[in-house]
Amino acid sequence: MAGCLENQVVVVTGAGRGIGREIALLAAKEGAAVVVNDLGVDPEGGGTNAGPAAEVVAEIQAFGGQAVANTDSITDPVAAEGMVRQAIDTFGRLDAVVNNAGFLRDRIFHKMSHDDWRAVHDVHLTGYWNVSRAAATHFREVERGSFVHFTSASGLVGNFGQANYASAKLGVVGLSKSIALDMQRYNVRSNCIAPFAWSRLVGTIPTETPEEKLRVERVKTMTAAKVAPLSVFLASDLSRDVTGQIFGSRKNEIFLFSQPRPIRSVQRTDGWTPQMLAEQMVPAFKSDFYALSRSGDVFCWDPV
Repeated sequence: MAGCLENQVVVVTGAGRGIGREIALLAAKEGAAVVVNDLGVDPEGGGTNAGPAAEVVAEIQAFGGQAVANTDSITDPVAAEGMVRQAIDTFGRLDAVVNNAGFLRDRIFHKMSHDDWRAVHDVHLTGYWNVSRAAATHFREVERGSFVHFTSASGLVGNFGQANYASAKLGVVGLSKSIALDMQRYNVRSNCIAPFAWSRLVGTIPTETPEEKLRVERVKTMTAAKVAPLSVFLASDLSRDVTGQIFGSRKNEIFLFSQPRPIRSVQRTDGWTPQMLAEQMVPAFKSDFYALSRSGDVFCWDPV
């Protein structure tokens, strides 16, 4: 039986390790030719290493699949355009982009440097824009294509010490929705995934308290391979009617996240003063205010 990506071509960024590697392997097993992009940086974005991308390409070729390595940085718009050209020049087409690359620079907000902020945004938001924008021209011409962008529960819900990462990842949600709206007329889809999986990045989470240690032990049971099926589904034509959505993948659980919409309203025909807002608006809304929860508070049960 033919795979769901038979004769298609997929670019996967950050595909040298972890979730990206598993997506690249499964995409190839489902019939895709894969551009395996990975700069080979350390968990905080330092250094480069061509080895991880080459190793994944070798793995794919070993089971008869097609793949080519790309070790350029997605933070460079020219390199992103080159990545798209490489896919088309090598395999003759491009059908899907999976924006997965990234690293962490976790710092408590008041100790976070401008460089920590800029470096994470350059990859997780601007980098995703660069690759998506480069692919969009081709997708528009052929009137088909799919984007799969990785967001995070850190942005959707919240977490300590991740103002840079959380804001970039919530920005990815806005980017994805804008792409979905702007490119729907060209049969181009765009969706997000918030993954829950153990990786070398998650391995940097502090484990100083019993609660943090329990959280990390729970995450260790969630392998990167569990995220790949949803990613490949969204990249394939099996998801032809799915766009503009935010999904979560947590071991064997799949979530559909809500999106911001008004939940309560108050009005005064003669307008408001600051004092009236305190006296009338706050009591009316207070029961629906969101608590300062972390992702671990919301997803507090053992993964299934």
